[in-house]
Amino acid sequence: MNVHSGEVDLAVQVRGTSGPVVVLVHGYPDTHEVWDRVAALLEEDFRVVTYDVRGAGASSAPSTEDGYRLDHLARDLFAVIDAVSPDEPVHVVGHDWGSIQSWEAVTTPGARIATFTSISGPCLDHMGHWSRRRLSFAHIRQFFRSWYIAAFHLPVVAPAFWRLYLARRWGGVLRRLEGVRTTPAKTIASDAVNGISLYRANIRQVMRAPRQRFAPMPVQVVQPVHDRYVRTEPLDLERWVPSLRRRRIAAGHWAPLSHPAQVARMISEFVTDTTPPRELVVVTGGGSGIGRATAIAFAKAGSKVVVSDVDIVAAEETAKLVGGHAYEVDVRSEEAVRTWARQVADEHGVPDVVVNNAGIGHSGSFLSTTTEQWQRVLDVNLWGVVHGCRAFGELMVERGEGGHIVNLSSAAAYLPSKILSAYATSKAAVFMLSDCLRAELAPHAIGVSAICPGVVNTNITATTTFSGVSAEEERRKQDRASRLYARRGFGPEGVAREIVQAVRDNRAVVPVTVEAKAARLASRAAPGLLRAFAKLDLG
Repeated sequence: MNVHSGEVDLAVQVRGTSGPVVVLVHGYPDTHEVWDRVAALLEEDFRVVTYDVRGAGASSAPSTEDGYRLDHLARDLFAVIDAVSPDEPVHVVGHDWGSIQSWEAVTTPGARIATFTSISGPCLDHMGHWSRRRLSFAHIRQFFRSWYIAAFHLPVVAPAFWRLYLARRWGGVLRRLEGVRTTPAKTIASDAVNGISLYRANIRQVMRAPRQRFAPMPVQVVQPVHDRYVRTEPLDLERWVPSLRRRRIAAGHWAPLSHPAQVARMISEFVTDTTPPRELVVVTGGGSGIGRATAIAFAKAGSKVVVSDVDIVAAEETAKLVGGHAYEVDVRSEEAVRTWARQVADEHGVPDVVVNNAGIGHSGSFLSTTTEQWQRVLDVNLWGVVHGCRAFGELMVERGEGGHIVNLSSAAAYLPSKILSAYATSKAAVFMLSDCLRAELAPHAIGVSAICPGVVNTNITATTTFSGVSAEEERRKQDRASRLYARRGFGPEGVAREIVQAVRDNRAVVPVTVEAKAARLASRAAPGLLRAFAKLDLG
């Protein structure tokens, strides 16, 4: 169908016959086809509307550059809304310049828009206000990301470059830079040349005199973490949007093409329920010690918490303290962890943070440590972490919204000791696993942190096993270690605070206590000194 707006006719496409109306607005230099994969996923539950913006695809173009001003573009959107949904408000989704022009519409008083989802396109007025703040590194980074804006203001050169060179190569450019395989519209050359007027008619004018623009409806801002061109995080949108929901997607700028399933899911979830979800945190070994303290710390920060432990009674006690949920899980079993991960996803959703904390202590020389003791330590301390990383990591990658994995290592990972062969080996393996996994999961916007406590007063000392000693001697050693750790006076709450901060700052390695930090420094600056220290008899 065609919708008339001012001097142009807009080509409008409607999919689906029932449900809330969702209007998808494309950017530059695209046509409505950029939304085809997303629209196909939405049309079963929604009435999906797309249209070619003025000057693109099958829509006509204004006669002057002034015809591409934001107020004209907003009136186009209003005209489409009136045509497809004359009585009920609609849900608007914009990408790139489709988002920029939609911001103009949603911040216009009286707009019949129920919700707005913005992807890779800020409000120019908000950007203008932000640009007037004291110069920061974020300003400099955005300036270099937006280099093409200056190029589009060059007379003759930019249109000629599109017509003579770039238009026929655009599909290849998207493949190389974005990993997107798509066939550009047949009108790509004229669309790109016409669309240059979007920049020339608006950027300098709006940025020079930004207006106060408020959005009264719920707004969802989706930031592709690998976007090469624009970042919306610094814009202080909470100032302009009372009901704001921020989300990330592990994609580049053209997320509707590269990640249509994730984009469609985000739109559907927001249209259905605009309530911001609570961060979901999963903690293994959450029945006591560092696990319990971590669960409490995240809960105090407003997160929803799920804990597991082999001791279900202890896990349930923690769950009561944090208002969360408890599960009995033996992390040594891959199948048990996978089953639990699927259960968590089904009952609570895919977690945003996973803390692989479950662990046990063991002391003894290498020659006195039996194969069975080695197996027990590695099964819990290493394989338990591996199982947690794999089971929940796969879910995080599939979801496509990033996340964070925290693995409990130890200062023993880089502090050699002739009485901690098995324990130190397991923790060193976790340390290196975390670094390897951090590199692998970075493209998916999933951070990984290795936490390295030193001497922390927890109940692990009371359960630590010892090689080559009688049961009575083992109890004496356990009591002695517990008294020593108690005199040290550093509790699990200190580790929990560092874990929460590591997630917020996406830190790779976090030595926690003074001795852990000193050992970390020595391991890098003077490893020979630590090796010599390890030979001493201190017991």
